[in-house]
Amino acid sequence: MEGGHPVKKKCASVLCGGAVLVLALSGCKGDTNKLDAWAKTVCDAVQPQAQKIGSANTAIQQQTSDTSKPSDVQKTDSKAFQDMSDAYKALASAVDRAGPPPSDGGEKKQQDAVKELNTTSASYAGLKKQVDGLDTEDQAKFADGLTGIATRLQQLGKSGNDALAKLEEGDLGKSMGKQQSCQKASTAPSTAAG
Repeated sequence: MEGGHPVKKKCASVLCGGAVLVLALSGCKGDTNKLDAWAKTVCDAVQPQAQKIGSANTAIQQQTSDTSKPSDVQKTDSKAFQDMSDAYKALASAVDRAGPPPSDGGEKKQQDAVKELNTTSASYAGLKKQVDGLDTEDQAKFADGLTGIATRLQQLGKSGNDALAKLEEGDLGKSMGKQQSCQKASTAPSTAAG
């Protein structure tokens, strides 16, 4: 039982970080009309996905005690990873549908972000499959399996952050920061991150 608790806490904190990374799209202040219109399109799509990610994080955190049964942890993580996968896929679609942002290197930034978000979605789907395959009958094996998942979550958080950080650079990030839906979305995970 001892191995499961720290690993679950680590998994939960990495997932919370991932949600915050997605919401890093909320930058500072700005004023270009075309950029603002593009940012509004993306930000309006971010908000419901941020809520989905926040709910997944909350569910995982609620299953982090030493007394949680491996089967309950597995079921919760499996659903959370599926929700995360769906949310990242929806974010990729939203950025793709919005088209390239009207900024320097906008097309490349958009393509890179869409690719990275789709890759992150596929990675969460892979984690769902991995957690579904863990042996819940053996606490030690289950905890070992979660350790491998926690390592992968750390890698996912960094790659998602890198792609989104590039998308939010400069005036584009400023325009996104002005959008009410991005501001609302950026506050959602902080309650889940507790």
